[in-house]
Amino acid sequence: MNSAIRRLAVAAIILMLALMANSTYLQAFRSNELNGRNDNRRVRDSQFSVNRGPILIGSTPIAQSKPTNDRFKYQRSYPAGPTYAPATGFYSYLFGRSGIELTRNSELNGSDPSMAFRRIIDVISNRPQQGGSVTLTLNAAAQQAAYDGLAGKTGAVVALEPKTGRVLAMATRPSYDPNVLASHDLNKVGAAWKKLNADKDRPLSNRAVQELYPPGSTFKLVTAAAALSSGKYTPETKVNSPAELPLPQTTVPLVNEDLKNCGGSNNATLTIALRYSCNTAFGSVGLNLGPDALREQAAKFGFGDRPLDEVPGVATSQFPGDPNQPQTAQSAIGQFDVLATPLQMAMVSAGIANKGEVMKPYLVQSVKTADLKTVSETKPETLHQAVTPEVAAQLTTMMVDVVNNGTGRPGQINGIQVAGKTGTAQTSKERPPFAWFTAFAPANDPKVAVAVLIEDANIPRNDIAGGTLAAPIAKKVMEAVLGQ
Repeated sequence: MNSAIRRLAVAAIILMLALMANSTYLQAFRSNELNGRNDNRRVRDSQFSVNRGPILIGSTPIAQSKPTNDRFKYQRSYPAGPTYAPATGFYSYLFGRSGIELTRNSELNGSDPSMAFRRIIDVISNRPQQGGSVTLTLNAAAQQAAYDGLAGKTGAVVALEPKTGRVLAMATRPSYDPNVLASHDLNKVGAAWKKLNADKDRPLSNRAVQELYPPGSTFKLVTAAAALSSGKYTPETKVNSPAELPLPQTTVPLVNEDLKNCGGSNNATLTIALRYSCNTAFGSVGLNLGPDALREQAAKFGFGDRPLDEVPGVATSQFPGDPNQPQTAQSAIGQFDVLATPLQMAMVSAGIANKGEVMKPYLVQSVKTADLKTVSETKPETLHQAVTPEVAAQLTTMMVDVVNNGTGRPGQINGIQVAGKTGTAQTSKERPPFAWFTAFAPANDPKVAVAVLIEDANIPRNDIAGGTLAAPIAKKVMEAVLGQ
């Protein structure tokens, strides 16, 4: 009998030790995973009862929590809804979080380790947990100009401060209203989610950073940078620029958009070639430099990086791995398999504007506790030195010429010198081309760099051009930043 009791006691002790070990393991190693599970309703209810901190632009909330009389205690609200949705994201009981609501969740709900002292004070004083505030870098006037400029179109705008990398605008259309997903009426939330995901225009997608597009002729800035950096070219070097450029390994030539030679010459200078955006000239340059030089230059501007970690799902811009000669010529003009986000093309302009130094873009300026003590503040950080200051100055002069005398005239601002480049990227016969414009201003002391992509404007195919569609939007955004 004693032997049986001992065996039972040992078994009970082993079970208790196993239970304690499992409990310790769950608390120490899997608590975050389990707390983050969408089916953990206890945690979700608890989080929705926290007074979540605001997301701010300056002192103005673009996301905030307001007291309610229902079981969740607080309702998340987005006063300017669709305008800032690409940045704020949404906070939903059923569908989790996105945008800053996701990446800065622990600071916003007050659970971040950096706010431990604040939580201790709350416990001692018997106050409910209160989240911290997150202040963004966005410029309200520029964001509104970008969002308004995209009205009736499908596309995106990104604006950066060249010297720091601060994101001044990040707009996309079609957009969505985060308020409908934050609602406490869960039946309506489910219906709204289903409708948004069924929409063929993909309003939940942040086109500014999450979608890849052929950059078209805006990529000629990268090709020009590679050419000038190689030592083989200057802005006045003459390049082969006929109406049609025969390509090796194929009977299909590379042609200029207007089917004419470049500015009246078969041997235009690199400056003239950029002014008129001549495909054959830059195809010739690409063949001369080779794909490795183009790929390396693209990487120095940020291609291959995932630069904005404060926004989930940022796409990686890319240059093709091993193109043949015809593909290299096409890649040099931003076609074939070259793909970029609007953020990436804004980074190209910003890097040129900043004497060749590409800064790491950032969206969060600072984080503070509920009692306004600063927890963190973002400092500017260099990502790459894309070109030398001398090459950047040459590119700037060439881009100013594009706006003053070439395809970028619609981007001109009275009294301010603008440096820019247009682009029209072909995709297929079934869909319209993409219209691009990237620029910075003032050219002699840049305060803002911008990229505008128009995916669809509901106009005839022959009317689509970067200068006519995208440049006026970029102009308005730059004017907003510059106080014009």
